Amino acid sequence: MLLPCIGQIPQFLLQRSSTTLLRIRPICSSTIKMAAEHYTFGPYKIHQSEVFYSTPLSYAMVNLRPLLPGHVLICPKREVKRFVDLTAEETSDLWLTAQKVGRQLESYHKASSLTLAIQDGPQAGQTVPHVHIHVVPRRGGDFENNDEIYDAMDEKEKELKEKLDLDKERKDRTLGEMAQEADDYRKLFL
Repeated sequence: MLLPCIGQIPQFLLQRSSTTLLRIRPICSSTIKMAAEHYTFGPYKIHQSEVFYSTPLSYAMVNLRPLLPGHVLICPKREVKRFVDLTAEETSDLWLTAQKVGRQLESYHKASSLTLAIQDGPQAGQTVPHVHIHVVPRRGGDFENNDEIYDAMDEKEKELKEKLDLDKERKDRTLGEMAQEADDYRKLFL
């Protein structure tokens, strides 16, 4: 369990579910050291410095190969392959987290819209067997045809699985670059 930063206790967003009361709050720099060293994302280990927001059931992380500025992933903490296998509490928490993160990143990146997407299963383009919501702040003209973002997402997922560099424009970022972005985003939730 994470403890709030001393002197920086954020307002809590309380959401009552059928069986539990959820506290939703950011992870701040001093709490990072108390968190687990890694989060699980399917077969991958995600370093804690890449995670900028966490709840008891979900976490938000920066993307190794973002399609656009602010493209992040929201994941359940429990490793769950398919959306239909989430509990009601996990589903609610995942979407409330996506809503809160999306609102902050849309404002931060001066975007006018959000794309929220789940690829649920291999035939839907999911390559990491762990439920995740793509949250992508959008601006007019960021793609020539608006729906091209879905093709780009499919391509990105395939590249991650195959570890190929098919898209020469989009390079993997370093842990340092992702940690800096996560730290910038983390400040939005204090």
